[in-house]
Amino acid sequence: MPTIETCPLENFTELDAALQHINAFDWIAFTSRNGIDAFFQRLEDLEINPLVLTNLCFCAIGLDAERLADLGVKVDLVPKEPSPAGVIAELAKIPDIAQKNILVPVPEVVGVPEPDVIPNFVAGLEKLGMKVTRVPTYRTRSLEKDIYEVELNLIRQGKIDVIAFSSTAEVAGFLQMVDSKSDYERCAIACFGPYTAANAKKLGLNVSIVAQDYSSFAGFAEALSVALP
Repeated sequence: MPTIETCPLENFTELDAALQHINAFDWIAFTSRNGIDAFFQRLEDLEINPLVLTNLCFCAIGLDAERLADLGVKVDLVPKEPSPAGVIAELAKIPDIAQKNILVPVPEVVGVPEPDVIPNFVAGLEKLGMKVTRVPTYRTRSLEKDIYEVELNLIRQGKIDVIAFSSTAEVAGFLQMVDSKSDYERCAIACFGPYTAANAKKLGLNVSIVAQDYSSFAGFAEALSVALP
């Protein structure tokens, strides 16, 4: 039951400007696979040779690094902790990281409040002394609840045992579809990792299942299999 969807930007002005001056950057930090795919799709649309990326350093989180490798990109930093905070921790170990220019491809969030993950990431990079360019690369937008009459009724009737969220935006989108906590109070709430869980709690959810291994969805599935009878 997707509560959000990703789609192409309506306005590519900022992204195109960054791509056409890509050599101005030292690093590119991807925070999602959607960001990777949209970034390289736009490179292709603009007929920019991927070889222009040769001198840049790349960050990716968890298995997203494999996606970059599939695209022929050498990944320079994959954090031990699979999160934006993990990226910051690893970059902090690089002696000359201050004043480096870093491009951060991010979603343009429409219809729900922007989660604090990306703003916190940008703030953390700036605290390291890096020069950060945040550029919208794709859109994340909420979906209308009208398309989920069957699913929402199953939740209200207590026929769904657990609701599993993999991002904060999904939580925000879901909460726009329900009328009150009573709609989902009989469901256990599971979150992909501690950051999604923390934001879900801020939004008023009682989170009972959190994956300890949040580098892939396999870890999330394992957490669910252990927690549920």
